[in-house]
Amino acid sequence: MLLKYPLPSSFFLINSRIPIVYFPSAYSVFRPSLTMALKAVHVSDVPNFDHVTENSSFPLYSTRFSKGAEVGKGSFKPPKFLVIGHRGNGMNLLQSTDRRMKAVKENTILSFNTAGNFPVDFIEFDVQVTKDGYPIIFHDNFILSEENGVVYEKRVTDLTLSEFLTYGLQRESSMVAKNLLRKTKDGKIVQWNVEADDASCTLQEAFQKVNPRLGFNIELKFDDHVVYQEEYLVNVLQSILQVVVGNAKDRPVIFSTFQPDAALLIKKLQNTYPVFFLTNGGNEIYYDIRRNSLEEATKLCLEGGLQGIVSEVRGIFRNPEMVKKIKESKLSLLTYGKLNNVPEAVYVQHLMGIDGVIVDLVREITDFVSSMVKPTEEQIPGQGKPRFSQTELAFLLKLIPELIQQ
Repeated sequence: MLLKYPLPSSFFLINSRIPIVYFPSAYSVFRPSLTMALKAVHVSDVPNFDHVTENSSFPLYSTRFSKGAEVGKGSFKPPKFLVIGHRGNGMNLLQSTDRRMKAVKENTILSFNTAGNFPVDFIEFDVQVTKDGYPIIFHDNFILSEENGVVYEKRVTDLTLSEFLTYGLQRESSMVAKNLLRKTKDGKIVQWNVEADDASCTLQEAFQKVNPRLGFNIELKFDDHVVYQEEYLVNVLQSILQVVVGNAKDRPVIFSTFQPDAALLIKKLQNTYPVFFLTNGGNEIYYDIRRNSLEEATKLCLEGGLQGIVSEVRGIFRNPEMVKKIKESKLSLLTYGKLNNVPEAVYVQHLMGIDGVIVDLVREITDFVSSMVKPTEEQIPGQGKPRFSQTELAFLLKLIPELIQQ
């Protein structure tokens, strides 16, 4: 099969972990310029988003608790341990032998509402903005399709909304669909086949069609290898905020992002919804040092008035002492990663004081957490939740970093 990957002439590679400067070729809404490519974002210069009131409150609720969370400038305190569905009912690992990882198409209305069949508190999904200014839900930076034996790859944000919606399953039989492929982390290109497929969707559709009791953890998705100028970031974030403010009503909403400047800007542009900074917790090294450790993540949150951190779980297990420091800083702490699909790892995090987990195996982990929070009075010996003394927990936390290095 012949592969074809056209790149705009304005791309240039620096390093796998150093950004590239990217200038969309036909941006009708957002048009970056060279002078801003390496300029730091001055958050103080960005005007507040007009439609968000300064002193708005954030009501948080779910099937497992009824009292609202405490939210204010620099704080966010969920009243219970949260379970958040990753890309809805779980991400798709198309090469996995585990059928659960290919059960439902990720980041779709079907996936979101499937997760809602279980006692999950939030669903997490990725939002990008199309060339013509529409927030859509899609994880990957590039979208792939095959035509006449040739694989074509296009940047998602270079597509218009109508172009984006032509990929994959169509809601109307009269529409001609482009088949949807996916590039795996090891570079292989596979058909995006799942047991239960669904069409791609916009952020507005999600607000309109997803069970209203489900909170939204909206990840503001940007390319790790692109340097974004301030004007572009502001325009993208305002497009997303317009949809959120116009449609959220009483639905709980949390913003999160790996992009440090976007995190600071979304906090500056509104004061209604909590903002969390996503970090790998030191598992990978990036050009921007703010992304390289839990210490840097904490510093960014405190300086920017953000409400919390979402860390890859191994970063927490390798540095368990950071949990106390983060909590003493009055920041909330959530985690993501494959280990969050292991009930025992989730329980240890609960004991550590972590506020919640983002998971792929929604049914299994919500069942476990429900029994963990409300254990039955008559548990079968040996089948109940594990119990540790503080001494045993301290020993376990010292052992975990050694185990995950193996």
